[in-house]
Amino acid sequence: MGSIFKAYDIRGLVPSELDPDLARSIGHAFARLLSAKRLLVGRDARTHSPELAAAVIDGMRDAGAEVVDIGLASTPMVYFAIGSQDVDGGLCITASHNPGEYNGMKLCSRGARPISRADGIADLERMCAEPYPGVVGERGGYRELELLGAYQEHVLGFADLSRPLGLALDAANGMAGYTLPGILPQLEGVEAWTLFMEPDGRFPNHEANPLKEENLDPVRELVNSHGADLGVGFDGDADRCCFVDETGRTVPADLMTALLATEFLRKYPGSPIVYDLRSSWVVREVIAEQGGVPIRDRVGHSFIKATMRKRGAVFGGELSGHFYFKDNYVCDSGVIAMVTALNLLSREGRPLSELVAGLRRYHSTGEINFRVADKAAAIATLRERYADGRQDELDGITVEYGDLGDESWWWFNVRASNTEPLLRLNLEASSEGVRDQRRDELVALLGEPAQ
Repeated sequence: MGSIFKAYDIRGLVPSELDPDLARSIGHAFARLLSAKRLLVGRDARTHSPELAAAVIDGMRDAGAEVVDIGLASTPMVYFAIGSQDVDGGLCITASHNPGEYNGMKLCSRGARPISRADGIADLERMCAEPYPGVVGERGGYRELELLGAYQEHVLGFADLSRPLGLALDAANGMAGYTLPGILPQLEGVEAWTLFMEPDGRFPNHEANPLKEENLDPVRELVNSHGADLGVGFDGDADRCCFVDETGRTVPADLMTALLATEFLRKYPGSPIVYDLRSSWVVREVIAEQGGVPIRDRVGHSFIKATMRKRGAVFGGELSGHFYFKDNYVCDSGVIAMVTALNLLSREGRPLSELVAGLRRYHSTGEINFRVADKAAAIATLRERYADGRQDELDGITVEYGDLGDESWWWFNVRASNTEPLLRLNLEASSEGVRDQRRDELVALLGEPAQ
């Protein structure tokens, strides 16, 4: 059983790994970590979220922090709340796309800056291993705050629509179903057809993970039955989304990053755009073609957000379906990504499949996972085996051969997962033949892909 204190969040099975006693300890430790006077808490619709939220709040108050409780909220709504309120930080009780028996916490400091294992979560783990300190000084106060309407107005501020569009979406019984009902009717000219909008932390219809193709099948059918211009599937806490075009074909998140970047470069010419290093080479090409500054970064929201802040980037995207916005406190939001995609379709006046067609220039494997006993040794083997290629180790190992446009051009990245005991391979090539040949070569070195 691994630790519930992960690279980017806290996540585990309830109650065997995460229970109210541990949640109270985390709340106390979190308040001390930030030397917080005031903290904010929101929670998703999982059956145990109210109990865990109450325990976290107790711990924060025992440590002397005042707590602002916004109640039911998507993770992006919590980011908005922390960013817009005078608080020292806060957290969302959620386990994102994990099944209903899991729960956890996503944590931020002031200004909605993410807290990762490297800059706080490891400290929380150490602090929670110590005896519970009890009430320290004067117990902190408590108040409730209603922010749903303000959050919906914030999201609507991103809308720029000029023609009628049909939208099919699947909230997957997650938190998009809580925030969207006040947003959809205000999107001028948009007719929306929806699935599984009732927040239900048991996720009775399908897993709330749109990265799995089978979980996009319901929204595909909805697109096809209504002739929608766009299909969107959300994850459990609504910080991610995945897109399908008007034919029902999935549009990978890296190609959506390239497309959505054009919207922001129209508004902010010459701006930096950040993308993760698993993305197709076409992303950097499109950003550069549009006059932007492409910035390739490590995988993970804490890295992307830090780079965006440092470089003044207006937008960022990851292959996992996280899209980041400078005007959203440099945070990710599936709903704002959806609104931006509608803006793009409204302005272009062309089908999404047509817009994407020109971006399907290269041939990728998608992400392939491997269970490897010694991940460092496996990467060392690749470093030696492909020593004649152009290598970098920004995140794992990336190797490129040939020049873009050559028949023999290809590249790959192999990196250790930050969240699971896996090595992850992404490979792209100039042709299907080169892709398949090189993929088979790497599979022979790394072993059978994990199911």
